[in-house]
Amino acid sequence: MIPNLLLLYVKNPETSADFYRQLLGREPVAAHPTYVAYEFENGFNLSLWSEQARNFVSGGEGHRSEFAFMVPDDDQVKALYDQWQTAGVVIEQPLHDAVFGLTFVALDPDGHRIRVCTPDE
Repeated sequence: MIPNLLLLYVKNPETSADFYRQLLGREPVAAHPTYVAYEFENGFNLSLWSEQARNFVSGGEGHRSEFAFMVPDDDQVKALYDQWQTAGVVIEQPLHDAVFGLTFVALDPDGHRIRVCTPDE
């Protein structure tokens, strides 16, 4: 069994879909008033589920996790940092060297953390 779906709880799927459409440069494979899904060539899926959906249940709150885009090298990390800043994406943690390499963290409209970094060695 291989995990292949990250499901983010969002306040407004339309707003979040617009954000991810711009960030990912692709259209969702499914778009409903309370649910939006993106599919990637490697089998990974990202879905946005409205906190106002009829069957939504969650006892948790806050954003204490993040998902990441691992890119081939530091030049791509820097390029995405510049591109996302230019696009107005909120940067929570500016470009810096971490123990695992060059990285930065952005936020989506609901405060979910999005990290860009190179693969662990």
